[in-house]
Amino acid sequence: SETSVTVTFAGSGDAFGTGGRFQACVHLRADETSVLLDCGATSLSALRRAGLDPGEVSAVFVSHLHGDHFGGLPFLVLDGQFTRRTRPLTVAGPPGTQRRLTEAMECLFPGSSTVRRRFDVEVTELDPGTERTVAGVQVTAWQVDHLSGAPALALRLGLAGRGIAYTGDTAWTDTLTEVADGADLLIAEACRVDQVIPYHLRLADLAAHRAALNSRRIIVTHMGPDVLDHTDRLGFEAAHDGLVLTI
Repeated sequence: SETSVTVTFAGSGDAFGTGGRFQACVHLRADETSVLLDCGATSLSALRRAGLDPGEVSAVFVSHLHGDHFGGLPFLVLDGQFTRRTRPLTVAGPPGTQRRLTEAMECLFPGSSTVRRRFDVEVTELDPGTERTVAGVQVTAWQVDHLSGAPALALRLGLAGRGIAYTGDTAWTDTLTEVADGADLLIAEACRVDQVIPYHLRLADLAAHRAALNSRRIIVTHMGPDVLDHTDRLGFEAAHDGLVLTI
């Protein structure tokens, strides 16, 4: 029988701590499987605040290589080293992830990328337009419109018979209707209400295309100050740090 998926928004904020929120970090659990969608720089604190064990995370799916989405990985790897983790950690992200992760680790903790550990860090680079199985999770990647020094991805994860779609950060692109199509949950960026910020999604974009976003449920995240000021009348469910859903 199918099990449910527990979705915990450990971090639902933007890059700048707006509203005191942690950076992007969504924890998904089904049975014995725990994975993350994005791992911003604040993610260890966010996971611990939510009562989640970073050592149980088997894979991190990274939408794009900006610090508020992947900058927590060096800390997650070091935490595993110091807690004597033995199970492998898989990082799945866009082309360029292996090099950028090594650079980030060396920048933040020199020597940390080459040290011997009790566990492997396995990096899988996801080419846009492909579907893979990573750490027992089905993942489909689409290229979206966000400059980050490597392709930015929207992701769709298949876990315990559920589909979780994630826009990552992107300007509106019709690709998102394909990402969202038939998903049980769409997690969508809403950076501003209607002010144009290049390479970012606005609430106005989601509202304009809502009829084409064929997901059972839509939750907005990565909200800037003007969106957070009006969470009671956005027309969409809004995430907050610590929000737990069962789908």
